[in-house]
Amino acid sequence: MRPLPLVFTLLAVTIAAACAGSDTADSPPPETTLATAQDSFFTALASLCGQAFEGRVVEDSQADSAYAASVLVMHVRECSDSVLKVPFHVGENRSRTWVVSRTGTGLRLKHDHRHEDGTEDSITQYGGDTPTAGTGTTQEFAADAHTASLIPAAATNVWTMALVPGSTFTYALRREGTDRRFRVEFDLTRPVSAPPAPWGFQ
Repeated sequence: MRPLPLVFTLLAVTIAAACAGSDTADSPPPETTLATAQDSFFTALASLCGQAFEGRVVEDSQADSAYAASVLVMHVRECSDSVLKVPFHVGENRSRTWVVSRTGTGLRLKHDHRHEDGTEDSITQYGGDTPTAGTGTTQEFAADAHTASLIPAAATNVWTMALVPGSTFTYALRREGTDRRFRVEFDLTRPVSAPPAPWGFQ
């Protein structure tokens, strides 16, 4: 009769372990419940879909730049789960569209440049990928091999996009090893009317 308590003890332990295992099976691993920095940034930018905002140049190392003299408007125009298309209008020039897409390792930024008839410019689809995780509000994109081949001087380009929800969106460029700098800041507190479609898009 003495072994009976041992049997009950083993049975209790088995039931407790099964219950614990059931709770664990129902709970996803911690890493799957946490959005990555790129996911957070992509989602924040996508939340602006359909809206347009006016910006101003806050840094430009090229003194003869026409940007400062033009009305600058970004329009988060096309959004899917994997690609965001953001036309960047400089006055009446509607040739530029930023394309932010998800990759298997992070985010990618490309610059889609078109002529007024919709055909691609000879200098287009340059940009690069995120070399680090970045943060939920700031992502950097280092120039890729296509960019280096297309624009040799831009081989060391690093583009930055920074988004402070409800406040500002910043697009910036720096060229490592040089004094080339450009930065434009958009006011997210004051949406403006959506501009016409960029050249080459309906």
